[in-house]
Amino acid sequence: MSGTAIDDDDQQAIHTGPKGVINDWRKFKLESVDHESTPQQKRELLRQMSNPKPTEDTRERLYRKMSVQEYELIQEEDERCLRKYRKQCMQEMHERLSFGPKFDGVFELESGEAFLDVIEKEHRLTLVVVHIYADDVKGCEELNSCLTCLAAEYPNVKFCRIRAADTGAGERFSDDVLPALLVYKAGEILGNFLCITKHFNEEFFATDVEAFLNEYGLLPEKEFAACPDDEEEANVE
Repeated sequence: MSGTAIDDDDQQAIHTGPKGVINDWRKFKLESVDHESTPQQKRELLRQMSNPKPTEDTRERLYRKMSVQEYELIQEEDERCLRKYRKQCMQEMHERLSFGPKFDGVFELESGEAFLDVIEKEHRLTLVVVHIYADDVKGCEELNSCLTCLAAEYPNVKFCRIRAADTGAGERFSDDVLPALLVYKAGEILGNFLCITKHFNEEFFATDVEAFLNEYGLLPEKEFAACPDDEEEANVE
């Protein structure tokens, strides 16, 4: 309505098209400047370049011939800010597209009832990986350690473990089929790997278990990782 005043910040907030993206980029670029380590001249140049409504005095200074040093300064800062801005946008998009609950660590199931509950009552989008083990069976302790590592890499997957004697079906899970790894989703079994260590070397690691599960397409994509540009930049530093 004509009688309602809208300030500049509100106007920028309601832009969702190209103009809004440009305003977001300008704002991000200006805010990302390290005011302590950035020289005064560089900060002033970035402020002028990021201002969508320059004053007459600022416009005259912008239209003067730019030195090579100033051009390189702006170009370098643009590239750095663009990498940072792209990473932030990808992170926000990933968070919006992430469905289902998140988990932390490996869950110990203490009864057959708890075993059935985690299979039947877990969120339909959640992948459930259950390790059936016995303390005195070779490879079980190592597999538990591997799953602890994978739980940190795949927070959308619910990793669990249960002693064979506690499942209520001990006769089905005798020592010669342990360690066993069962994979479920929406109450359906997707993978049933008995004596899974026979697929690994005597000494195996989390990456071996991960690669094995990926061969069957059982693991989702990992959580958001740093952009390649950021990794390269970190290596250079």
